[in-house]
Amino acid sequence: MSDYQRIQTASHWGVYNVGVKDGHISDVSPFPNDPAPIRMMESLPQMVRSPLRIDQPYVRASYLTRKHDSRAMRGCDAFVPVCWDEALDLVEEGLRRIKTEYGNESIYGGSYGWASAGRLHHSPSVLKRFLGQFGGYVDKAGNHSFGAAMHIAPYVLGSSDVTSIVVPWREIAEHTELVVMFGGANSKNMQIDPGGAVMHETDGLLGAIAKRQVRFINISPSRDDTPSQIDGQWLPIIPNTDTVLMLGLAYVLVHEGRHDQQFVDKYCEGFAPFRAYLLGESDSVPKNQYWASKICGVSTEAITSLAREMATKRTVITTAWSVQRADHGEQPVWMTIVLACLLGQINKRGGGFSLGPGGVSGIGIERPGNVPRPTLSLGRNPIDISVPVGRVADMLLNPGMELNYNGSTLRMPDIKLIYSAGGNPFHHNANLNRFVDAWRRPDLVVVHEPWWSPPAKYADIVLPATTSMERNDILATEFQRHWIAMCQVIPPVAQSRNDFDIFAELADRLGFGESYTEGRDEFGWLEHMYKGARQKAMDVGYEPPPFEDFWDLGMYEFPLSVTNRENSLLSDYCNDPKKYPLKTRSGKIEIFSQAIAEYKYQDCPPHPCWLEPVEWRNSPIARKYPIHLLTNQPAGKLHSQLDPSDLSVSFKRKGKEVLSISPTDARARDINTGDIIKVFNDRGEFLACAKVTDNILDGVASIPTGAWFDPADPTTTGTIDKHGNPNVVTLDIGTSQLAQGSVAQTALVQVERFDGDLPVTAFQLPRISHRS
Repeated sequence: MSDYQRIQTASHWGVYNVGVKDGHISDVSPFPNDPAPIRMMESLPQMVRSPLRIDQPYVRASYLTRKHDSRAMRGCDAFVPVCWDEALDLVEEGLRRIKTEYGNESIYGGSYGWASAGRLHHSPSVLKRFLGQFGGYVDKAGNHSFGAAMHIAPYVLGSSDVTSIVVPWREIAEHTELVVMFGGANSKNMQIDPGGAVMHETDGLLGAIAKRQVRFINISPSRDDTPSQIDGQWLPIIPNTDTVLMLGLAYVLVHEGRHDQQFVDKYCEGFAPFRAYLLGESDSVPKNQYWASKICGVSTEAITSLAREMATKRTVITTAWSVQRADHGEQPVWMTIVLACLLGQINKRGGGFSLGPGGVSGIGIERPGNVPRPTLSLGRNPIDISVPVGRVADMLLNPGMELNYNGSTLRMPDIKLIYSAGGNPFHHNANLNRFVDAWRRPDLVVVHEPWWSPPAKYADIVLPATTSMERNDILATEFQRHWIAMCQVIPPVAQSRNDFDIFAELADRLGFGESYTEGRDEFGWLEHMYKGARQKAMDVGYEPPPFEDFWDLGMYEFPLSVTNRENSLLSDYCNDPKKYPLKTRSGKIEIFSQAIAEYKYQDCPPHPCWLEPVEWRNSPIARKYPIHLLTNQPAGKLHSQLDPSDLSVSFKRKGKEVLSISPTDARARDINTGDIIKVFNDRGEFLACAKVTDNILDGVASIPTGAWFDPADPTTTGTIDKHGNPNVVTLDIGTSQLAQGSVAQTALVQVERFDGDLPVTAFQLPRISHRS
């Protein structure tokens, strides 16, 4: 008689119930309370049993033999299967040797990625707990998502909590008349959440906004950036010129006396020097609508009428994270805030600004305040070195290099060991050909991975990790109002182990096992973490059940009624700026920052301004590479997760990612929809499949990210990527010396038809070499 049961678990994409029959996954159904579940959950069972699962530990063949310096073979070498004891012996030996010879400052543990939605089995976290107790590690600073915004916001608003600096969708539905969206808000980004998307509520809220006929303007090079539920106006703009358009709008407001001087005087610091710049008094260049139109491509009439409309309607200005992932990305974020201050509606319901609305599922969704989360303590890191995430290649290639960063000078460490868990460095990092050279510099690379993905193939020692279906955990995202029990669905596949257990055994070998585990196994930690969070929740008035009841029930929902604020955006400050000053130097919203002025950064002046990107339509290199390449989040996967799944592959064409190009640019290159095309510049080249569409501005192309890195010849750096990974051509410089953020949206390329084809091999196993 068959044994069938349904088990609840969760992921970045949502909560779901898994049917298990005779030990095998038979079906998947979404969380019954979710109003708009998404399809990506369908891919999870397939990937759990994928042929790409790593079945046991492996060691790169040349590293195992130690016959010569074989670091250049990373990414193209064969792998030898070994038992767990031998693999952990090699990891232990490498950790001990490198610590003894070079010190802990030579170990990079800034592993980057979304990893798991659970609170215990979050790979980068357990890695950092382990390395911290081993003596420390070099960490990462910032993030690739909104790095420029999170660095400029503390100087302007006194907080780096960018994901909370939004006007909620419900408030927009009830009070807003006009939403001006720089970079839009694509609906596919609203389906996922780094901590787990429990309730997909944005669809319903956008539907309510549409019924009220709130006017939306999508200012973007792509029409597709308008939320699918909204019939908004598309106002095309030349990429990387958003700050210019904002300045033109601000000029109209100030020149015509339509700005709110009373709001500026009461709540802002430093308007006078910015006004002198805006009106051209400081440099003889008025930033008026005529000046702006010549640069950004939006007509003077459109700029003038939009500014006047914004001044007469309850308006929210939004700026997507993609806009600040560009050269000088701090400026459009800063200018967004200044433009909202000029309108004077930040202290009014349904007015103000939002940074990254809809960037992930929970942003813009009202949630209770003071909701604690079960937490695994990372402990102290004795090494006080953190390198911006976008400067990892510089760190590996140029030890000792000095980097100006956020008001200080950082000396790059000499990294000898990379320990990576829970991320794909060959997805997040730019200029991948240079990055591969950098990745091959350290003595040892250890990777935990469930699948034979690019980081596994470019490792020396690969340890097979479990997926979320093979362990127990707790989902408790900062963006939503639930705690969810994530129950183990099936036993670990093959010889895979969860990251916590791997580090527990390594810690025991290295002499600090007791302090690492504190005597707790998986369930012991889940109960301990839950009890701590439960006590904090009870202290502020919530009533979550005891752990045993929670696990049986499967969830706890925090009631929304605990906190009902009159205005979510800077409400305390606007209601009483003297009692609740901002944590800026002046205590106010800083239009001019004296702190930044003291840094004397030429690439980040002390007030928002227009600085030409290093690559854009009017730069000299545009004669050789005339197409501005934009990259966006994929619809069939999360970043590069699940890329081999049937759903992800269904969004590709001829096995390659799809690049959108305008009819004008396509005709000039004799390109038709479905053609294989080559996209290239001096940094690299990749193949894609063309889609000719009216939804993209002339001179612009757009492609999703996330294709697993697939160079035609891994033995030679710089060969063409066959799969459509755009990061082989993106630029790896910092946004400025302030944030050193990622500039993936600043890249010029050429596009041409590619006669022939190169088959994708990204989803093939590496060569396996068995010892006699």
